[in-house]
Amino acid sequence: MEENRDEEEILLFVYNADSGVFRELKDYVHKAVLPSTYDCSLCALTYGSTGMKKRWKNFLKELDVSVEFLHRDEMTKKYPALAVRLPAVFIKSGQSLNLLITAGEIGLSKDLEELMDLLTYKLKHGTVMEIVQ
Repeated sequence: MEENRDEEEILLFVYNADSGVFRELKDYVHKAVLPSTYDCSLCALTYGSTGMKKRWKNFLKELDVSVEFLHRDEMTKKYPALAVRLPAVFIKSGQSLNLLITAGEIGLSKDLEELMDLLTYKLKHGTVMEIVQ
């Protein structure tokens, strides 16, 4: 039996950092000076000193799903009732939001390759946790 695919699925990556130029500059300095104390492991793994890592960007383009990125403050505005530790990766389909990768799982990724392997595995086999809106 084929599932109803009317709703496009989107991978939603949420950083544990706020948006804005000054905040991004502060985060950049923090990652450079004290990377071990930086709060966003997703940012640390996927961004280098000149922006998003090319390997990560190419990997995301190869996925058979659309991607969207939000910062913590943007997530709070869009989903005010959501209480999930960040960073995190969700699958969004219409109004449904499902947790795919937790902050703990991202934090266990030692490098970008491990994160990409985790995401690939979760998309193929992973269990998602439905978030009630």
